[in-house]
Amino acid sequence: MNKIQFWTCTPLVFALALAGCGTLAPTYEQPAAPVASNWPKGEAYQADSPTAQAAIDLAWRDLFVDQRLEQLLELALKENRDLRIAALNIERARALYQVQRSDLFPTISADGEGNRQRLPADLSGGRSGGATPKQYSATVGFAAYELDLFGRVRSLNEEALQRFLATEEARKSAQISLIAEVASSYLTLASDQALLELAQDTLKNQRDAYDLIKRSFDLGVASQLDLRQAQTSVEVSRADVARFTRAVAQDRNALELLVGKNIPKELLPDSNLEGAAAMVELRADIPSAVLQRRPDVESAERLLQASNARIGAARAAFFPSITLTADAGTASSSLDGLFESGSRTWSFIPRINLPIFDAGRNSANLEVAKKDQQIALAEYEKTVQGAFREVADALAARGTLDAELDAQNALVEATSESYKLSEARFKRGIDSYLNVLDSQRALYSAQQDLIAVRLARTANLVTLYKALGGGWTESDANLASGYTSGGSNNDQRG
Repeated sequence: MNKIQFWTCTPLVFALALAGCGTLAPTYEQPAAPVASNWPKGEAYQADSPTAQAAIDLAWRDLFVDQRLEQLLELALKENRDLRIAALNIERARALYQVQRSDLFPTISADGEGNRQRLPADLSGGRSGGATPKQYSATVGFAAYELDLFGRVRSLNEEALQRFLATEEARKSAQISLIAEVASSYLTLASDQALLELAQDTLKNQRDAYDLIKRSFDLGVASQLDLRQAQTSVEVSRADVARFTRAVAQDRNALELLVGKNIPKELLPDSNLEGAAAMVELRADIPSAVLQRRPDVESAERLLQASNARIGAARAAFFPSITLTADAGTASSSLDGLFESGSRTWSFIPRINLPIFDAGRNSANLEVAKKDQQIALAEYEKTVQGAFREVADALAARGTLDAELDAQNALVEATSESYKLSEARFKRGIDSYLNVLDSQRALYSAQQDLIAVRLARTANLVTLYKALGGGWTESDANLASGYTSGGSNNDQRG
């Protein structure tokens, strides 16, 4: 091996030999979850059904029974702009990681240079009229390549990798949230349509009652008080019809925003909330450790690992750093002699930097890195605790909403009978119309509350599914209109 090859290859071999060295980052250990190992128990919580399924292992396509909702969710996964932004953020984070990872290797480039310079006589050896020297060169080499003796570059690379993976988990979390929001908006639209139909039916009945009272009033049988009370009921129902008409229109607008495009009419729900809300029963007799599989929790842990790696880079700044610049090629004073025999040239410039005095800069950077790691740990624990509360609240709602729904159904039946009895007594002249009006209002309110409880029960199933980390499957990774370009390798290390 000649000298040029020796001096050019030695730094590369040396650098590769150091590639297996470790870093100065603390050894990472997954923090203990700051929550109980099991969900709360008590009167508010019910036992799981034998046919219930675990949300974490249940794809969203298997949760919803309504085919229209399933098609709407597929459309949203392709068209929703927030999901596109999340996917593009992954691509950006992947590119940033590749930029940081490239620092592990020397950047080799080929350079060609020509130089002509006019020198005065006193700088050219006393030549009359001065001199115009020429120089041409063609070289291949690398500049300022850092030998990663103490793992600074590898620590920064690990930080970039973990931040990239955190962004990927954030996309999964965004998808789960989108599925839950679309389903909830779909159910809300169905509920408001049911309320609108109820208000319209009530308005028709109120107008019929008003017409009857008006005829009785004209005949002198009914009092003016009865007439005005009947008119009051009509106006209340008219206001409700207008209010729920507005709500239905706004619900459609919200649903179209989530989906990302105009929704075909055949995919919109009808007022049958029971059909729209049909879902698979979920089980919760699983340990709370399942929360660590939630994408938002995994994202928080990735950021914790990134801050842990940052400490290694901050520690490495206290130690000497060595950078290498080397090139080899040819040089000549004439262009045609650039590749002739004897024109070979090379240079090798090692540079070492030893920190002596920096006025506490490195110490402060290390302290910042440690505090960032503590902040990331607190953020991770907060995320786990928030996830635990979401599940616990959803379980408490699931354990009580069935009983509330049964009670509300019974209330509707009771108020319906009360209304029929009071109406019959009024027609017989036993009671005033005020009793009829009170019974009618109680029935209308009970029917509205029944729709609201049905919505709360079905929406709670969606919330529970989201809180338990369901809704993400690898088969959905490329649904966002091509805005993702392949999955990442979670086991990749620079």
